[in-house]
This record gives sequence, C-alpha cells and structure tokens, in this order.
Amino acid sequence: AVPRSAPSASIGGGPSPTGPRPSASPPARVRPMPPKRKAAGKAAGEPAAKEAKKEEPKKEEPKKEEEKAEFEEEADAPALKGAALKEPAAFRAVDTTLNVLTAMEGKVLRGLTDGGMQYMIAGARMNVGLKAGRYLFEVKVLETFEPGTRTLQGGKSGGKGKSGGKQQRQQEKVNPVLRLGFSAAGSPLILSGKDPSQVALHDSGALVTPENLFDSGKRAQRGQTIGVLLNLDKKSPHANTVSLFCDGERLCQPRPLPESLHGKALFPHICFRYMTLQVNAGPSPLKPLPFECHMVNGAAQADAEVLPNTPPKGGKYEVVFPVGYPDEGTFEWLDTFLQAHPDYVELSDRKIVEWAASSGIGSKKKPSCNDKPEFNGFGVPGMGDGVTVQALIRAVAGAVPRNYAVMEVRDNLIEAERKKAIANFTSASFKKTALVVMGEPSEE
Repeated sequence: AVPRSAPSASIGGGPSPTGPRPSASPPARVRPMPPKRKAAGKAAGEPAAKEAKKEEPKKEEPKKEEEKAEFEEEADAPALKGAALKEPAAFRAVDTTLNVLTAMEGKVLRGLTDGGMQYMIAGARMNVGLKAGRYLFEVKVLETFEPGTRTLQGGKSGGKGKSGGKQQRQQEKVNPVLRLGFSAAGSPLILSGKDPSQVALHDSGALVTPENLFDSGKRAQRGQTIGVLLNLDKKSPHANTVSLFCDGERLCQPRPLPESLHGKALFPHICFRYMTLQVNAGPSPLKPLPFECHMVNGAAQADAEVLPNTPPKGGKYEVVFPVGYPDEGTFEWLDTFLQAHPDYVELSDRKIVEWAASSGIGSKKKPSCNDKPEFNGFGVPGMGDGVTVQALIRAVAGAVPRNYAVMEVRDNLIEAERKKAIANFTSASFKKTALVVMGEPSEE
C-alpha cells in the first residue's frame, strides 16, 4: 500500500496527517516543477492549436461557396420543333383509384369522404407520357379537410389474473397526403416510393421513400400551387431529374430519376388524401417559374406517348365474374388474367386490404384468406366489418364505366349472390360475363 503522506505532500501546503514535518522539507518539495513545465509546454502549443482551429473553417468555407455556386438554374425553354399534341391530357378511369371523382373535364380531382373511403389515398395518372424534353404540370390545393383518426389496439393494463386487465386503445392521426411525380404505364396507382416504375416527391419537396411515406415536413396550404417539372432534355445540366416549385419558387434542387425509369415514357401522377385539387396541364402555368417552360398539354408529339381514352369496341365495358372452386388457384388465376388484361380493375376484399395497407391504415394481422379477410384491424369508421366500404365501392363501380373483374370465390358460386352482384351494373355500358375457371392450368 502507498503511504498517504506521499501524494498529499506534493499538493497544497497544509499540515500532513502524519504529524509536523521539519522546516527544511517544504522548500525541498516545492523546488521540482515538472508539472508546471508540462503546463508551460501545453500553453506553448495552444496558440498553434488555436490557429489551426481557426484555419480549418476557412478551408471549408470556400468549398461551401463553390457548392452553392455550382447549382445552375434551368434555362428558358427554346421554341418547340414539330407539331404539338392535339388532344389535352386526361385521366382515364382505369388509371384512377375507386375513390377518385373527376370534374371539369378532369381539371378537378376529389376523393370520396364517406364509408371509410376518406382514409384511403386517392391516385390518378394522366394519359400523356413524356419521353424527351422538359415539361411542367401544376396542382393547386382548392380545399382541405380535417384529418381523421384511427383506433389502435394496445396492450392490456391493470387487473390481475389470466385476463391481464382491460385492453388499451390509442388514437392515431391519419395525416393528409400529397405526393406528386411520374410513373410508367400500368404501374400501381399509389405512389409508394418502393416501386421501380415510379418516382414521387412530397409537397414539402422531400423524396417519397418506403421510410418516408408520410412526410411530416411543411405541407401545401389551401390556395397554393405546386409545380412539378420533369427534365428529360439531354443537353440540360439537370437532365433526368424532377423538381418541385411552390407558387413559382423552387422547393428543392432537381432530384435524379431512378435508372429504372431512364428511357421510359413517364406519365404525370398524383396521390392525395383530405384534399380537392385543381390540375393544370397547360398550356399556360398558373404560377410562372423563374424560367420559361413548356407544359404537358403543349408537348411536342415527338416527345410524348398518348394512351387512348376512348370506349372499347362496341361501346360496352365488360364485367367478369370468375367462377371456380375455393382453394384451387382462383386468385392465382386472377393475377395472370390481370397481367394479361391491365385495363381490368379488380373488385375484391383482397384488393381493399392491399389498398388500406398502402394508405397506412392496414391491419397488423396477416389476412386469414384472400376471399374473406378480416376487416376489424383497420381501426377506422366504416371499415370495421368491411360491409360499408364494400357497398360504397360497388356503387361507385356501377357508376364509372370501365372493365372490372369481380372476384368473390364463394358468392360467385351461388346463383342468388351472382344476381345481387350483377344488379350493381345495370347500365347499358356494361356487358356481364360469368367466366368458369376449370381444368388444368397452363405452364404460366
């Protein structure tokens, strides 16, 4: 053990706990100064260190200025070469979700607000795809609605015994959504940030990603106009990028397009919730940008691909009712049918569950089956049993002419249930077909 007198003698000048010391001892102990010389050495090095610290930010500052100077704003667009599009851009029924209502020849978009449909994200894609050049479209927020809430089932608290007490319930806000971007033809109607055939930005300017699906940044307000610019001009320093503007001012620097979208025709795409929107595809912007830019409706024919927005031959749309044995590959058959016929819209409980999940209100429980999954995990009014939202979807489907595949495995086997389903499509615009799915499946 080290004697206590040894360390205490070199610090301070108080009496030692072991008793009085000779008078000559204090000077002898004070004479050595290695600690002070060390301190002096540090002090001597401090000015150099401080100077180095001062110089470090000076080296970085020019880099920051260079980075800012590197960004070059878009230049004015030159005059178009060749003929422009003859028909204005439109929203085809097959390219809108079942809760989208269009008005004013497609210039106004609104979502249904009843039966749980208000919680579902609405999606709409234009029929004009851009392959080259630089073009703009705009979305103006006409009105916003008060966000709803959903009830989450929590753990159990209080009480004793096997039951563990009462189950807690928490309220979660279902946030508004405005995602703007571009997608390839036939891609999903909800911009999710994970599909390689899509690119989208939140109204705050942030990129939509699976980790950032519901952005908490600054939101577009009523009366504001968001401009979405796609640059496919190979001569531009911002080629293959997408940018966002709010009331004519840039919200973000150009975001690069995923390589999976290079060389493809890209169609303007909008997703929203709790809003009514005015869509402006041109030819003139509502809020001019800092530079001259052509709009989608003024695109050159050589730069665009237009999907037909006309009724089918004979003027009638088809409603298919697949009939097959349960658990014998009925939904697998439906997947191949829809892949071969992308102009058909699936009507099924499976599709409702998928739609709810992509809207951020899906149940944590894995569906027990595709035909009749459980609906009690959504926690939103109108969707507890699935009956209300199903009835609303059927009513909307009968009012909007498009091709449908009504997949109800059990009900399609029962004549009385088939008659009820057919009654939703009384319009002369529909042709009803019962398609019997039997026999050995193909290799596909």
